[in-house]
This record gives sequence, structure tokens and C-alpha cells, in this order.
Amino acid sequence: MEMLALLIPVSLFLGGVGLVAFLWTLRHRQYDDPDGDAHRILGDDWDDHPKP
Repeated sequence: MEMLALLIPVSLFLGGVGLVAFLWTLRHRQYDDPDGDAHRILGDDWDDHPKP
């Protein structure tokens, strides 16, 4: 039982940290263009060699 007294607050704290991180990513518009990355991966507008 003593272990539960430690694990429950720790798990609630880590869940809160995860929620705050998720809300931060929403606030900073990390999910605005989910289709753009898929189209950029499939596009042929890139070269095999990096530009100097």
C-alpha cells in the first residue's frame, strides 16, 4: 500500500505534464498542416544532392 501512495501522485503528475505538453503543441500550431507532410514526401521536386 505504501507503494500506491507514491505511484498515484507520480502518475497524476506525469499525466499532467503530458497534457500540458499536448496543449502547448496545440497552442503553437504544430498540427495545422497534417496533409502537407504527406504530399511533400511523395513529391518529385527534390534533388539527390544538397544545394551548396
